[in-house]
Amino acid sequence: MFSSETVKLATETLRMARDRGYHLATAESCTGGLIMAALTEIAGSSDVVDRGFITYTNRAKMEILNVDGQIIKSHGAVSAECAGAMARGALKASAATFALSVTGIAGPGGSSPDKPVGLVHMACAGRDGSLIEEKHLFGEIGRTKVRQATVVAALKLFQKRLKQTAPKSGIS
Repeated sequence: MFSSETVKLATETLRMARDRGYHLATAESCTGGLIMAALTEIAGSSDVVDRGFITYTNRAKMEILNVDGQIIKSHGAVSAECAGAMARGALKASAATFALSVTGIAGPGGSSPDKPVGLVHMACAGRDGSLIEEKHLFGEIGRTKVRQATVVAALKLFQKRLKQTAPKSGIS
């Protein structure tokens, strides 16, 4: 179902979170749940994965993740601001230690001169108040490949955040 690279990244992400005693959540738009699917493809993931939110529409982002409609109006659903709000909203709506969000334009349509096909914003929010944001320009490589590249980049962002975090007290 997933490439060997994705399986390896998902396995390593789960191991890192498990070793540190942390739980993960996702808020996905353009990937439609593929990040969570990659994580839960790995047996034993239930000790790390808390939940995932698929918020494809602006309405879902506002209702489920409590994204302020003004953020979407001012910056658009595909923006760093929206990705940050999605990650924070997923964190608040879950028992996770870290929540990762992705929002982008997989194509083939839906683009504009300032927001081309292949643009993806992602963010990882932590209970400690931290927020890491990334912008990716994957280009017009096709809808499937944009989504696959987003999953890989998202798992790498989870790992980047986990590497910055010491294990919880009492966890070895």
